[in-house]
Amino acid sequence: MQVEDRVVVVTGAARGIGAALGRRFAADGAKAVVVADVDAAGAQQVADAIGGVAYSVDVSTEQGVAGLITHTEQEVGPIALFCSNAGIMVPGGAEVPDDSWQRILAVNVMAHVWSARHLVPRFLERKPDDNGIRGWFLTTASAAGLLSQIGSAPYSVTKHAALAFAEWLAITYGDRGIGVSALCPQAVNTAMTAGVAGGGVAGVDGMLEPDDVAACAAEGIATGRFLILPHKQVQEYFRRKADDYDRWLTGMRRLQARFATPV
Repeated sequence: MQVEDRVVVVTGAARGIGAALGRRFAADGAKAVVVADVDAAGAQQVADAIGGVAYSVDVSTEQGVAGLITHTEQEVGPIALFCSNAGIMVPGGAEVPDDSWQRILAVNVMAHVWSARHLVPRFLERKPDDNGIRGWFLTTASAAGLLSQIGSAPYSVTKHAALAFAEWLAITYGDRGIGVSALCPQAVNTAMTAGVAGGGVAGVDGMLEPDDVAACAAEGIATGRFLILPHKQVQEYFRRKADDYDRWLTGMRRLQARFATPV
């Protein structure tokens, strides 16, 4: 799908990958880019820089996500591409308190569910474009969704779930004109990796800049690809996991020994 002259929404867009996605789609000629974030001032700053529209939203509630979609469609125009990019990290394992589990589940999983709940019916009502596309979802799922996240059970679990939901959307609605892409980078130079030497375990294959990740996302969407892997090595890791799960687990335990104390 091409974004030229179309409305794009990006959540978690005040900084990092989200801000880079906003810059990229604006440069690619989007009719409007809605820069959505819980950080209203940060969203406004990015929107001002790219000529976009700022919107303050807390995606950890269905009301917030639904309001973003309704406001955009009423005040800006029909959404062509919805980038569900907002995400948070919670370190730890099963001992992490329930309220922290609920928060990360809301942001990293349910926000995707709510965006589909309120946007899929709108997409299906529309006439498809010349390529048969009615609308597109981009889910930022992380390589942790394909592999795992050493040191954080909540992040690993929620990113697996985000990827699974994106996959389900693609299977269920792909033949009805709704496109889906899952963006799965490893370490990216953002606030999430700030202060972590080399990006930690996620940086074993190098740290990418947000603009590089956004470029990969734009290219993947333009070519209709589901799985977008800015770090190309991830595809081989995923193959190894599928080929011999036990051997892969052994390798991940060795990697854990290098980077973290088991939780």
